[in-house]
Amino acid sequence: MKKISEVLGYTAIDIHSHFDHGVKGDGWQQRHPVRREVHKGDLEFLKQRYDLVGIEKTAFSTYSAVLIDERIEEENDYLFDLKDKFDWIYQWVVVHPNQENTFIQAEKMLKDKKVLGIKIHPLCHKYTMADYGDKILSFANDLGAVVQMHHSELPLMPVLADKYPNMKLIIAHLSDDAFIDAVANAKHGNVYVDTSGGASNLNNVIERAVKRIGAEHVLFGTDTYSAAFQMGRIAWADISDSDKKKILRDNAIEMFPKCFK
Repeated sequence: MKKISEVLGYTAIDIHSHFDHGVKGDGWQQRHPVRREVHKGDLEFLKQRYDLVGIEKTAFSTYSAVLIDERIEEENDYLFDLKDKFDWIYQWVVVHPNQENTFIQAEKMLKDKKVLGIKIHPLCHKYTMADYGDKILSFANDLGAVVQMHHSELPLMPVLADKYPNMKLIIAHLSDDAFIDAVANAKHGNVYVDTSGGASNLNNVIERAVKRIGAEHVLFGTDTYSAAFQMGRIAWADISDSDKKKILRDNAIEMFPKCFK
């Protein structure tokens, strides 16, 4: 059986995933024990699936970092050390607006060639971008950093992004026109979406995004959902071959040259 990457002629770069590593409560499986095997998320299992389809490199934050507030600093340090042991693992630094030490961590870690940018999760960390967006995005702007966020308050995102043109914002889990509008309405072109999560199974969501905002504003991610599905969804999307390559690989290289060039 051929890998999807062999059919395409190139490997993919996954800019959005998570993994469990044995911390109590560190995954959705821990919240829903019956799903522990059907939504398996340990690193060894994920790597096996990535190899099967041809995902060459993956950027992570741990499940613990996005689900357990009090573990963010520890998890950032854990992944910062782990990434240097595996050539295919890259990192997002998780920042919490009420934890100043995470900003200190981010400023230091962003200098590393295997750290893509800042990860925020307003939903799980229980804050709003209306209250804390300026604090986070102004910090990223000063550093010229990329921010990857779980989708939240979508109409507000281009308004915030317009204030901080030196940073880039990736809104995760492309699902519908609200995501596409957030990209289209950003005056500086500094808002993007990624394909991670289950909503990319919608019949026309990838195709509509490419048509309206261009493949240059869409990046590939899995979010630990089936790598075969995620790769296949782009590989067999009703878009041009050049647009598929942009989404699966080229856009990541363009946005993160220090990491992938």
